[in-house]
This record gives sequence, C-alpha cells and structure tokens, in this order.
Amino acid sequence: MPENQHQDPFEERLTAALHDTGGDFQADGTALVAGGRTRGRRALTRRRAGMLGGVAGVALVGVGGAMLLPQGKSNGPDISAAATTATSRPSASATAPAPDPVSADTVLSELKALLPEGEFSQEDARGSADSPYAYLVYDDGKGAAAISMGMDRVEPGSARVRELTQCPDKTFTPYDDCSATRLPDGSLLRLFKGYEYPDKRAETKHWSADLVTAKGHHVSLGEWNAPAQKGAPVSRAEPPLSAEQLKEVVTAGVWRRVVDAMPEDPKSGKDAPTAEVPPAAVSGKDANETLVGLLPEGLDVVRKGGQEDEFTYVVVDDGQGESLVQVNVQYGMNDVADQLYADGETLPDGTRVAVRQGNGDDRVAGVLMWTADTLRPGEDGFRVVISAFNNGAAHAEPTREAPALTVEQLRKIALSPEWEKLR
Repeated sequence: MPENQHQDPFEERLTAALHDTGGDFQADGTALVAGGRTRGRRALTRRRAGMLGGVAGVALVGVGGAMLLPQGKSNGPDISAAATTATSRPSASATAPAPDPVSADTVLSELKALLPEGEFSQEDARGSADSPYAYLVYDDGKGAAAISMGMDRVEPGSARVRELTQCPDKTFTPYDDCSATRLPDGSLLRLFKGYEYPDKRAETKHWSADLVTAKGHHVSLGEWNAPAQKGAPVSRAEPPLSAEQLKEVVTAGVWRRVVDAMPEDPKSGKDAPTAEVPPAAVSGKDANETLVGLLPEGLDVVRKGGQEDEFTYVVVDDGQGESLVQVNVQYGMNDVADQLYADGETLPDGTRVAVRQGNGDDRVAGVLMWTADTLRPGEDGFRVVISAFNNGAAHAEPTREAPALTVEQLRKIALSPEWEKLR
C-alpha cells in the first residue's frame, strides 16, 4: 500500500482497537470479539502508558467502540435498519463458483475511466487477491491531486459500519461538511469534506466517500488538494471531485464485483478459537449520565457525546469559556497497572490513583490537560480516568487559562462510588 493512502478520519483516533469490534460472529464469536477488544485495549494502553500529557491525552477517545454524535444531533441514517439478519461475514454460497479474480491493472483502469478527463501519474494498484486498492495523482489542468480508493468487506450492522457511515463528532474531528444517507438499494453513503490534519496545521484538505452495501461491500474513495496525502504543498484550493462526482465513482457497480472476488477470510470460519469473555463494557450513555450527575454546581453543559461504550465527554462552561471533560471507563486494566500508576498512590481500600498535569496537545500552544486516573481493586481491573482541558474541542485553541475543573475536583469525580453502579 502506498505511503499516501489515507485512513478514514475516525481511524486516526480509534486505531486498531476499533477494527477488533467488527470481528466474526459465529457460535463462539462473541467471546472471540470481546477477547480481541480487551487485547487491543491493553496493547493501546501499553503504548500510551506514561504519555497522558500531550496529544496522547486527546487520544483517550480511541480506546474502543463506535463514536456517537453529540446528544440531540442526528446527521446519519438509522444504521440498524440496514443491518441484515446474517450472523457471519458476507460470503459466496458454498456451491457457487468463486468469481474470477480482478487484476490490479483492471482496478486501476476502472478508476481512471470513472474520473473526468485529465492526466495521471504515480499510479499504483492491487487486485482482488489481497486488499484491493488504487492510487494515482490526477490533474485536470487545475493542479495535481492525490486520489486513493480501497475496498473490503465489513460485517453488516457492526460497529465498523457505523464508524464508516456516520458523520464524525466535530468535538474531535473538525470538518466543513458531511452527509450520511441511505440509497434506494439500502446502501449507506457518507460524503465527507474535511482536513488531512485535525489541527489544520497544513492547508491540505481531505474529501472522501464511503459506501457500505447491505451485503457488506465497503468502498472508500479519498482525494486531496495536493499531490500527496502528507508532506506536499497544496496545489489547488480544493480537491478536484465534487460531492456528486465522489458519489458517482464510489457507487459504480464494478467495485462490488471486486469485493465479491476477494478470497474469504479464513478467520471467519465456524471453528474460530474461543476466548474468555471479559466483563461487559460500560455503556457510554450510562457513563455520560453518571459524569453529568457528578459535575460541580455552576457548570453549564453545552455539549455532550461519546462512544457506544467506555468513552464519554461533556463540554462545560462556567462563564469563563468552554472546557472539554472526558471520561474512560474500562475493564481488564490490571496487567498495565504498574505502568499507569507507577508514580501514583494506593488508597487504604486498594484503589490506585495517579494525577497528572501537562500539555493537552503538543501541536496547539497553550492547551492544558489535567487528569485523575483510578483503578479499583478486583480481578476485573475496573478503571475510571477523567481528564479536563482548557479548550472546548480536540485540537482547538485554548478558550480559557485553565480547565474548568480543578485536579481535586477531577479526583473526587473519578473516585466517586457512583461508578460502582456501572460495574
């Protein structure tokens, strides 16, 4: 895959932990997926242990689960209505002949045929045998622009589908425009106009289209207003393809045939290994209600949202400017306790506590992040970590001198017995 190929906007934050959530739902699949999520969460935490200052703090949102839109806003379709009754990944009938493979040259030529007239360079592609994609630099006479597309399968109705087809939360992903619609054939389409860098440190724009069919075909198309995704100066004011043109390319029937020609994932079989089922994840909605109930008086909640589980946030304002407050509620964190709480304290009941104050975003000057991190005693490794910032959105400029909550207030909230009700 070329260095220039872009990830979905969410993936910069949700990373590998999210990919585990859309696993195989066979007889023992629930256990497998749950175990995979725990392993992914632990691996992610190990990488971030000791790095809660700086941009790693903002990335706490990436522990796992699908992002929910802020409360009271619904920019996307009802994903559940598009879900099929299938309990496994889409696959061809056991008696049907496998579709002929699609070559890399064919994938590339089909993409070029769907684009308006122009010049092409830096072409690269891969066929249906292994994660098909196409990449090229396109120039319609108004400036060179990188264009990349990829295809894969996703589980209908899964968290991965919601991640791909709902508009992201502007608290964490700034963008200019986004629409999420259901097409007449039941497919879900998201059209996104945003930026390569969430903090907009460069003028590179990233526009994309993601299509997920009812059978689980996923087709993704991305374009930039520069000849490379990163590291190249912008060559034009906007990417070359309009939203309607993005839709036309991504909905072309040829891409579904490419996905159909992909080999089945051997991990999707019924004989997948089992894993011990960890405790059920804490509902993001319940975590949000608990957080709001624990906030000190004098704070107005101006915005709130989060993930389906484990992560929630509110943006509060005490009259001195907005302040982002986020909470992660996790299980299975005992194996990284010594990394997370090496410089902390242990309370008489065995609860471990670590408090940190530092930079909230290394790329935005003046952003502060204050954190209270707690781990309750017990085999379930129940962790509650709360952070407050002196800005109202990730990568935004500071809106106040300090976070709206003091370190002592954060510690009090994190140690509240109210969290035990979610355990």
